[in-house]
Amino acid sequence: MEANGIHFDSGSTELNQRISEWLNWDKNENTLNEIKSLVKSEEWKVLTGRLLKRLAFGTAGLRGVMQAGFNAMNHLVVIQTAQGLCKYILECYPSQSDRQRGVVLAYDGRHNSKRFAELSACIFLNEGIPVWLYSQTMATPFVPFAVKELQCLAGIMVTASHNPKEDNGYKVYWTNSAQIISPHDKNIQAHILKNLVPLESSWNLDLLKTEQLKDPYDAMTKLYFEKLSANVPKAFVTDYNRKSSQRFVYSAMHGVGYPFVERGFETVGLQPVLAVKEQRDPDPEFPTVKFPNPEEGKSSLVLSIKLANEMGCDVILANDPDADRLACAEKNPSSGEWRVFSGNELGALLGWWSIRCYRELYPDCSLQDCYLLASTVSSKICRSIAKVDGLNFEETLTGFKWMGNKSVEFMAEGKKVLFAFEEAIGFMCSPTVLDKDGVSAACQLATMVCYLKDTSNQSLSDKLNELYDIYGYHYALTSYHFCYDPVVIDRIFNRIRTLEGEDCGYPKAIGGGQYKIESIRDLTTGYDSAQEDGKALLPSSKSSQMITFSFENGAVITLRTSGTEPKIKYYAEMCAKPGQRDWNASRTTLREMVDSIVEELLEPAKNNLTPRSE
Repeated sequence: MEANGIHFDSGSTELNQRISEWLNWDKNENTLNEIKSLVKSEEWKVLTGRLLKRLAFGTAGLRGVMQAGFNAMNHLVVIQTAQGLCKYILECYPSQSDRQRGVVLAYDGRHNSKRFAELSACIFLNEGIPVWLYSQTMATPFVPFAVKELQCLAGIMVTASHNPKEDNGYKVYWTNSAQIISPHDKNIQAHILKNLVPLESSWNLDLLKTEQLKDPYDAMTKLYFEKLSANVPKAFVTDYNRKSSQRFVYSAMHGVGYPFVERGFETVGLQPVLAVKEQRDPDPEFPTVKFPNPEEGKSSLVLSIKLANEMGCDVILANDPDADRLACAEKNPSSGEWRVFSGNELGALLGWWSIRCYRELYPDCSLQDCYLLASTVSSKICRSIAKVDGLNFEETLTGFKWMGNKSVEFMAEGKKVLFAFEEAIGFMCSPTVLDKDGVSAACQLATMVCYLKDTSNQSLSDKLNELYDIYGYHYALTSYHFCYDPVVIDRIFNRIRTLEGEDCGYPKAIGGGQYKIESIRDLTTGYDSAQEDGKALLPSSKSSQMITFSFENGAVITLRTSGTEPKIKYYAEMCAKPGQRDWNASRTTLREMVDSIVEELLEPAKNNLTPRSE
């Protein structure tokens, strides 16, 4: 077979076809030469992995390693994706007036992010759809914000969030400004497959000079910070923030967050952040961290802790590279030890804070129509808070795509969404952005610190303990094991489902029978033993694994696979009732249960699972 002047025969008709397509379609010199070199070296096995599989467009959009091949992030795959997405948008919005609403695009500081966004922009412009393309690296929350404020048809953020430096991704928001959910993900994937042949015009970047391309940066950042300011009570700004000498060390984790957090702090009257200079500006190499993810804990905050100790600062804030997540650490004044709060602990604090701010902003309004949201693998602390304080609580599937879309539903019914969170340090402190937002969360958390110190001389840890006294102690353990073989993952979860026999043979207890299971919900198969008809109330999906065990002693443990990383995660929580004070017993019991469920159900040694490095 011959393509682009190269003769080859892989021995596979299908692989020959894919090789031919790549050699004829790809106009990027680097990735084209990469495939040419593999063909000339007859690396058929490598080419099979690169070309016969394809990055599938799902509810998280695309995310993968940057290299040549249909199973990776590169110019050709981005063009194919944008062509398919564009055709789907045109199908959903066929009228010329609708199309003029346009789409908004932004990019982070990773390798190729800007060019991926520019290629996508030109594809929409070629179809007569106006494009709002941010002119500089942006925090992810500014895309859904702009979709909502500009009433765009869709938004695209080119980012791989906190993934390794080799990766990139493509995150899509729909017309309602929330991340896409089904059926949009399936429909977009179908339209991508129908539009794989890259148009000649799709490689042409000349349209970046057209009047149909606009920069929303100035207008959207101005409006974003105006709305952020409106969500922080003025009395808190004047009485606490402006009068406080509290300083915060801040890390952007080599990402895009610094200028936005800096401006946010100025907007709400906080002292300027003490930025970790080595990590302040975008750097796609992420040179100072093994993983650019503040969720990793102290290992990602080494430079932040060093600076905080040098400056006598007792609170650290850190965003992930696209600034949609927020981490926080606090120094114990007596021991000098740093405590890195979990996402669940920050969810408790910010959940309480959202109510405190709402009461300050709207003293005459009832909480009856107000909602707190959390994903099903996150702490149930907001459920406990809502029960005591007279709010409503809603549990959703994992991911802000579900909480964002559920918030849209509530607001359409006239309800007020005060707060939503997921344990993976994602927080939506108001529906201004219908997604997790590490910029507004940083400003709100810092304001809370100033408020607590002035009004009650409390630290964040002090306040958290007080919340546990009022609403019940909630202790959670979350971690993961790496598993790079999908076949092994399927085997592990299928074994769990058949331990006691083929038909609903889930385990009845763990720990040698010590901890009895009360009910099981399997959102892969749609089974829920707690429901009379055995059917789960939350939507199920066969594309990912997720089983939740509720125990007779009140513990809840979920095992699930990650949608973006090769991990099997566990989420465990013991919830005490208000007034129960034996917190040590709760912690000890949950640790024992986690050890048991990992060893008995995941069998890490047998399945060659690699535990998270602490």
